[in-house]
Parts: sequence; structure tokens; C-alpha cells
Amino acid sequence: MSSTNDTQLMKHLDVFKEIGNIGAGHAASALAGLLNRRITMSVPDASVVPFSEIVNVLDGPETLVAGVLIDCTGDLNGYILLLLGMEDAMAMVAQALEEPERNVDDPDFELTELEKDTMLEISNILVGSFLTAITDFSGLSATPTVPQLAIDMLGSILSVATIEYGKIGDSVLFLKTSFNDLAGDVNGHFFLIPDYNSYKMLISALGLDG
Repeated sequence: MSSTNDTQLMKHLDVFKEIGNIGAGHAASALAGLLNRRITMSVPDASVVPFSEIVNVLDGPETLVAGVLIDCTGDLNGYILLLLGMEDAMAMVAQALEEPERNVDDPDFELTELEKDTMLEISNILVGSFLTAITDFSGLSATPTVPQLAIDMLGSILSVATIEYGKIGDSVLFLKTSFNDLAGDVNGHFFLIPDYNSYKMLISALGLDG
């Protein structure tokens, strides 16, 4: 990659990091209301990664995760993939329900319907906060569909996402942020997967195509 391309990429990532920072701030405020406790967050890391390397983000393909895939339509067409380590997801669910955190390694572990609904509500808050930051920052429209929740090994979830993703491209925008003051830190992993035309439109709207 040339130095010009490197500089352009860094400029893009700086803007996406700022968008992520705004989104994480909104998410922290909304989570604080849901969990009834003060939540702080770290400044997000932003990077562009090949889709094939997402499997390395959460300790390999056999890691148990909560995955949420959301289809977006409007000016921005594509997908948002949210990944939470299962222990992190259950820590938030336990806080929201004011119940003891359950052991995800228990052979008989299975989510209750209430826990699934709570996890979807948390996911909606996280994804909605980041998507709103993107649309407010860019002035573009993006309407999310009902999220699809899956609890499975990372490799299995990514195999499903790859079927959809294969229509789009070879790299994704990755944002990682940490929410604090739960039972430790909770890491949220966001992947923005716009189609080619939407990505070009986003770059233009953010003034990054010069």
C-alpha cells in the first residue's frame, strides 16, 4: 500500500473513530438507564479488516458468542454485525434482570425467553446508538431491520454472515469499545458492512473523498 493510501486510510479511521466515540457515548447513557448504574466507555478502536480475519477477533472460531446481524436499507445498504462474548453478554443480561449471572460453561446452559428478549434489547441499544451516530454525522439515511440473534460458536455465526457478506466485498469497518462499571469490562465488537455504492456515498458525505 502506498504512503498516500496509508494517509487516506488513517484519515478515514480517525473519522470513524470519532463516530464510534459518539455512538459509544450514546450507548453508555442508554445502558446506564437500562442497567440502573453508571456506565463509562473507552474510546473505540477503529480498523479495516478482511472479513476472513473477523474469526480472530474473539479468540478463534470455537468461541461461544452472542451474534446479532442487522440488515440496513436506505442511503446506506448493507449489514451491521455485533458480536459479544457470551460471558460479557450474560453479565449485561444479569444486570438488567437484577439476577445472579449464570455460568455459560454449564452443560445444561440455555437462554430463557426473557434472557433472549433482554439480550435483543441490549443489542438494539448498542447497534441503534452507533447507527444513529453514523447517520447524524453523515446526513444519510439508514433503516435497520429486526435484528437476528444467534448464540453459537463464532465460526458458525460467521459462516451465515459470510453468505450475505459475499455479495458485498472483501473488507469491513471494525469498531471495538469497552463498557466499564459492569461486573468488569464488557467489550462490544461492531462490524459495518456497507455495499460498495453505500460505502462510496458515506465517504463522500463525510468529506473523505478528496
